[in-house]
Amino acid sequence: MAKILSQNLQPLGAGDLIDRSIRLYRQNFWTLLWIASPPILVATLLALGWTALISSITPNKTAYSYDDSFYLQFLSILGNFFIWFAECVATLIVMGGASRNFVRHLLWFEPLNFRETYLNVWKRLPSLFFASVILVLILAFVGVPILYFGATFAALAIILSAALAQFSIILGVIVGIILSIAVLLGTLFVFFLLASRFAYVPQIILVEGQGVFSSIGRSFSLASGNVKRFAALFVFTILATYSALAILYVPLGWFAYLNGVEIFSFDGDTIPMWYIIANQLISQASLIFLSPIWMLGLSLLYVDERVRHEGYDIELLAARNLGEIPPLPTQYMNPLQPALSNKTVIDKVTKPVPQKSDHSMLGLN
Repeated sequence: MAKILSQNLQPLGAGDLIDRSIRLYRQNFWTLLWIASPPILVATLLALGWTALISSITPNKTAYSYDDSFYLQFLSILGNFFIWFAECVATLIVMGGASRNFVRHLLWFEPLNFRETYLNVWKRLPSLFFASVILVLILAFVGVPILYFGATFAALAIILSAALAQFSIILGVIVGIILSIAVLLGTLFVFFLLASRFAYVPQIILVEGQGVFSSIGRSFSLASGNVKRFAALFVFTILATYSALAILYVPLGWFAYLNGVEIFSFDGDTIPMWYIIANQLISQASLIFLSPIWMLGLSLLYVDERVRHEGYDIELLAARNLGEIPPLPTQYMNPLQPALSNKTVIDKVTKPVPQKSDHSMLGLN
């Protein structure tokens, strides 16, 4: 068992992280699908209901003025934004519960379980909710300016390449490509540098039993040097999502085009309701199938960071054979975080208790 545990907790590179996530996803496909489905299904129903409500207010194009159309489109975008926000928060909450179940899988080889995941979520729901809201707000309000500055620098690069093209087209094209790639990579690096600092907050709340703000500080201290692996996981998930969307969107687009639907029209009145609903279902279905990879990847990344910085593999092995680290008196500070905090959820599995022996661990009387 110790050998299996040590093999599962070896330091992971970016490729190993993605490979391990996919392998665990294949081994627990249906369970992970059930775990990831509830928040996305609820968000899908809300989005479809909101779209149907907006469409029912405007049954035909002559029934409202241009101003009415603008306000209705604004309400549609605003409602979809709040639904997206709630979906992100709910997904982070579920991710926290799944991370504790995942660590129990490493510690006692328990199977990943839908009931245990949502039981973990229920026990720490207030902390998970407030932490997830804070994370989404921070990433939204800081990520948008980063993307804005990136777009500004990209525009300057295009202007510079256009000016150089007046003297030499080849030189303008080469400079434009180099500057565009540099701006893109720089913008993504700054964004991932920020986002990676908050990557472990749900896991820390559930696994280590810490509060909201202490878990944010703990995530900052733990997430040093994980930008490349975090970015690789993010890029892989995005590419996989859009690949799945393309497989489903292309037949839908051809079918709509053959039936006279102007799919690239900016006028929402020309797009039928069945096409809008099909779009929603395809996008949300792809999230259901691919969000478990992101969920597993972040949990693996959290465990890997603790293995690299804190010897978490040794701590898990000790906790598995000797029990959890006993609490210290309040006047002392424990330098070690618990392998799996007992104050988060009352464990139903009986931990192995070391048998009394006439000899000490070193074989001495």
